[in-house]
Amino acid sequence: MAATKKALPVKEAEKEEFIEVFGAREHNLKNIDIHIPKNKMVVFTGVSGSGKSSLAFDTIYNEGQRRYMESFSAYARQFMGDMERPDVDKILGLSPVISIEQKTTNKNPRSTVGTITELYDFLRLLYARIGEAYSYNTGKKMTKFSEEEIVDNIYKKFKSKKITLLAPLIRGRKGHYRELFEDIRKKGFLKVRVDGEVLDITPRMQLDRYKIHDIEVVIDRLQVTDDMKVRLSQSVQQTLKTGKELMFLLVSGGTKEDILVQYSKQLMCEDTGISYEEPSPNAFSFNSPYGACPTCKGLGNVYSISMDAIIPDNTQNIRDGGIAPLGEEREASMFRMVAQIAKRNKISLDKPIKDLPEKGLNIILYGNEAGDAGDLMAYDEATGEPYDGEFEGIIPMIKRWFAGSSEATREWAEKFMELQTCPTCNGTRLKKESLWFKVDKKNISELSDLNLDKLMVWFADVEKRLSDKQNTISKDILKEIRERLQFLLDVGLTYLTLNRSSRTLSGGESQRIRLATQIGSQLQGITYILDEPSIGLHQRDNHRLIEALRNLRNIGNSVLVVEHDKDIMMAADHLVDIGPRAGKYGGQVVSAGTPEEVLQSASDTAMYLNGKKGIEVPKERRAGNGKSLELKGATGNNLKNVSVSIPLGKLVLITGVSGSGKSTLINETLYPILSRHCYNSRITPMPYKSIKGLEHIDKVIEIDQSPIGRTPRSNPATYCGFFTEIRTLFSAVPEAKIRGYNAGRFSFNVKGGRCDVCEGGGMRVIEMNFLPDVYVHCEKCNGKRYNRETLEIRYKGKSISDVLDMTVDEACEFFQSVPYLYRKIKVLSDVGLGYITLGQSAVTLSGGEAQRVKLATELAKKDTGKTFYILDEPTTGLHFQDIQHLLDVLNKLVERGNSVLVIEHNLDVIKVADHVIDLGPEGGDGGGRILFEGTPEEMIKNKESHTAKFLKMELK
Repeated sequence: MAATKKALPVKEAEKEEFIEVFGAREHNLKNIDIHIPKNKMVVFTGVSGSGKSSLAFDTIYNEGQRRYMESFSAYARQFMGDMERPDVDKILGLSPVISIEQKTTNKNPRSTVGTITELYDFLRLLYARIGEAYSYNTGKKMTKFSEEEIVDNIYKKFKSKKITLLAPLIRGRKGHYRELFEDIRKKGFLKVRVDGEVLDITPRMQLDRYKIHDIEVVIDRLQVTDDMKVRLSQSVQQTLKTGKELMFLLVSGGTKEDILVQYSKQLMCEDTGISYEEPSPNAFSFNSPYGACPTCKGLGNVYSISMDAIIPDNTQNIRDGGIAPLGEEREASMFRMVAQIAKRNKISLDKPIKDLPEKGLNIILYGNEAGDAGDLMAYDEATGEPYDGEFEGIIPMIKRWFAGSSEATREWAEKFMELQTCPTCNGTRLKKESLWFKVDKKNISELSDLNLDKLMVWFADVEKRLSDKQNTISKDILKEIRERLQFLLDVGLTYLTLNRSSRTLSGGESQRIRLATQIGSQLQGITYILDEPSIGLHQRDNHRLIEALRNLRNIGNSVLVVEHDKDIMMAADHLVDIGPRAGKYGGQVVSAGTPEEVLQSASDTAMYLNGKKGIEVPKERRAGNGKSLELKGATGNNLKNVSVSIPLGKLVLITGVSGSGKSTLINETLYPILSRHCYNSRITPMPYKSIKGLEHIDKVIEIDQSPIGRTPRSNPATYCGFFTEIRTLFSAVPEAKIRGYNAGRFSFNVKGGRCDVCEGGGMRVIEMNFLPDVYVHCEKCNGKRYNRETLEIRYKGKSISDVLDMTVDEACEFFQSVPYLYRKIKVLSDVGLGYITLGQSAVTLSGGEAQRVKLATELAKKDTGKTFYILDEPTTGLHFQDIQHLLDVLNKLVERGNSVLVIEHNLDVIKVADHVIDLGPEGGDGGGRILFEGTPEEMIKNKESHTAKFLKMELK
């Protein structure tokens, strides 16, 4: 007994070195037990759908979050979100958990890299405290004037002149101001200057309340002579006090007009008299009315009227729909009004629009002959006068509807507008005064447009270029900025800029930004769980990410990573392989240990890592169909006048380091062009000069990894469209015909056939008040979704619910005798999704699985052989084994005569391509050039390409 008691502390100490999971059964996990070493970098790998995320996120992370929530009082918990208890017996040794997932960042157009990293907040503080103001009129440095300096300046400039000292009270506002004049009169002042005219103050004096006014009170009138210096000094003091540190000087010009000069105790330009307010951090924020550009409200873009959308074809006449918002002639009040206006002004509705006189067309479009309605419109700026019965013109009407509160009318109006860079701020988002505050001759927007690596160079020795006073003030701010910048550089984000909108970031980029933030927080004793942080990262930059993860571990944290990248797997302290297959055939720990130990196992992961298995390089590359797309002069973002030829009928890969311009060239330039050509879509491509070869394409399909549905009701059967045919099949069963059931009876989204209690969801939510809600099978239908009468209809002995519970492979066998159904379901099996069930909730599908469901949907459609497919990093979330499945699918598409273009970093995909286009050589400003176009064999000879260096090792 004594020995046992003595041994207990040792065992307890051992337990503390591990996170111990017992009986994990979440999703497809098979009641697994696992010991995960703490304070180590642990990588979970395995085929897609094997259960990696179920273990790391749905079990360990969710339990950590649930325990944290339970630390709050019952009262507090009732106001917080629900936390479902994971299906696990127990977890020991769990420390506080932080998840850094691929979840997309804020899609708000106001969110940028600078705002989400908080770097921009420090920049704003820096400029508010040490920024030097310059006049936007003369470019000269502005200075603050003391009262003595203002007096000296007046003597220097206006000696012997007669002057009037004015204190501004009202600037550019409507009102009658009766009370203000009465107040001024009681204080003893006799005159005011109203809208440029000096008037005596009279009892009950008031102005036109509907006009805009400027009002200054006359403080003193005198001649600038030496004996008036004391009086002038006192008057200046009084004027500045009354005008809140601002004053006007009306200088008598004799026979000429009087001159008005402005003085301020704030920043002021001596030559022109303009003054700026004392800068605060808000003055440099595009999310604050104090700093935002007044035209675009800090968004950098404005909506403007698109004349091409309003008059798409000027050879048509108005009656036949030449003006798109009007449409063709019909019995509508708008068209009748236009007809009356046309008749009154002798404008023909039957002549082609191009033959109409400009004045006549302007009357219809703008409501006047001049055509001066102005065509700029910010996102939320409510311009456009209310409709008053007069004919306002088509364009003012569109603007009014665009500014309206109804979502439907706004969407309609948006069809005739296009997004353009704001002409006032040129996309900088800030008002002009804010842009004329500079640190070392650069304004805040210029710094925000620098790539992060160049920004770091600028900040590295900025102290040398600052004054002693500036250095004293900025010491701590600069330290914070440099630290945060370094963390972002450490995770390979050198090519981003602080002004980059967060909506344009990939999942991997946003994840690495959050990783950099966590490294900067220097927390210890935390369990970090990351979901494929290598997404979008080129092999060249992998070592930076690995170092960042190791730093997180070295300061005393446990780092759990779900990953397929070979470099990260081999850099792990502990590797866990989940499998052996996907779905119900997975959910087990195949092997665990150091990477070297896992390599000795017989799992698929080990086979690919040790080279016993691999993706074969094709013996010969496809020749294509001899046609091509030729895009010339692309200059979007960092592209440097890029011209590229994309051969059709081939598997084409777009490669290059992160930030080299791949997405700009394909997703933001080529895809919008093709979408416009094929579907007349309204997406605006990035700038380019010309494109040839569009006639060889009749369909363009972009396949990404976004979910196939955001609710548990979405599933592969509904997304792929064959569930409708299954329902029709059930409605054709004799029993169903006798009962009068149609296809709608077998839908779980429509009343009638579905279970009334759970409304076709199969699960019921039990509200637990302040405890998390519990999801249980519906007690009436037991999770089958349908009512008893519907389930009584059987096809080959199976109910509609039984069919939804079948795996894809089982469904293939079951529907083999129904060719039109079998063909669609078989495609899901062909893309490697034989293990998922037809009714599996869309929210439980991984990104890779969702993408393959989309691919299968496209494969099942009959194509013309002239379809152009675009895939952006389709290997995300895919194991080596799954990449082989993906390539089989892509090759099938190409063999049918289609063209497939893939943006990718994965070398296994690059080496099997027929044609490779490599961009670079670096990211950001250092990229944006075409380095190579040709076969992978030719590419490895390129000395400039980073991709070529890594590809060379794969093609040996």
